[in-house]
Amino acid sequence: MTNLVIAAVGALLATNQPVALSNLVQSQTGLAVAVSATNDPVEQALEKLMKDDDAARSEVEKWVADNEKFTEQGAGVPREVMRRRIQERFAIIRKSYEGLILQHTNRADVRVAFASWLGDTGEEELAIEQLELARGIDTKDPAIWNNLANLYGHNGDVKKSFEYYAKAIELEPTEPVYYHNFGTTVFLFRKDAKEFYSITEQQVFDKALGLYSNAVRLDPKDFKLAADVAQTFYGIQPPRVEDALRSWTNAYSLATDDEEREGVHLHFARIKLKAGRFAEAQAHLNCVTNQAHADVKRRVTRTLKDAETVFISTNAPAATNESSRPATSK
Repeated sequence: MTNLVIAAVGALLATNQPVALSNLVQSQTGLAVAVSATNDPVEQALEKLMKDDDAARSEVEKWVADNEKFTEQGAGVPREVMRRRIQERFAIIRKSYEGLILQHTNRADVRVAFASWLGDTGEEELAIEQLELARGIDTKDPAIWNNLANLYGHNGDVKKSFEYYAKAIELEPTEPVYYHNFGTTVFLFRKDAKEFYSITEQQVFDKALGLYSNAVRLDPKDFKLAADVAQTFYGIQPPRVEDALRSWTNAYSLATDDEEREGVHLHFARIKLKAGRFAEAQAHLNCVTNQAHADVKRRVTRTLKDAETVFISTNAPAATNESSRPATSK
């Protein structure tokens, strides 16, 4: 399912719907489950169940998308009806996961797969329970530690999240996703990071950027990762203009098409505008022609014009008062 549809389904199924929707839109946990091609009957059963799971998700995704279109036309089914329909469809998958777990209580992979399903349907507390049980079975699987850290970051136990990301990295120091997730959590939860590590806010920024740097080092060709790292600089105060520009320059070098490159030009324009480098900002805006960026370009252009007007008025020579001029001799 797409992230937004996952969010909508989670909101439909959860008791606290607004909170569930917000958490799922932001989470993108990616509780990936790897199933190897073996003759192990449990793995074969799990692989079949995961295919059934995928089919159910796709079916629900179509229901939600179709109902949104019908609702716009005044013909959609009520929210409660859609919620009940989704619950009935997913109840079949849930029962299958629970049955497989009852048969194989000591299989971590089955619990991880069930946790992924629970997370996607808005039941993060139950997902955590399953992952903790999986962790007890297989303490050496870094993905379990990472996935738990993701969920603890969402439910408020952020300091435990810090510990679990560190453990995932200890077990698999070459996985860029773990550094990326860890860096994002440190950056977003700065107060918790300051307390947990006994460091200043500037040191928190440095720690997050260091983790991001490791992610980029391990996955140097990923444009999305580079762009995520570069966007971090918007939240750093005081601004680190040159560091931000270097980071966006790296992202620009990895862009795969004109739309991505023009998007980076918009970021260059925003940063240079805030730094008072108006002519350079305008030059970057001139490079943006793709209609996909038209709204953002208009907003940045308007902000640039306003900033130039303020700058001119603030730095204009003081107006002279004719009546105050000293008399000149004739």
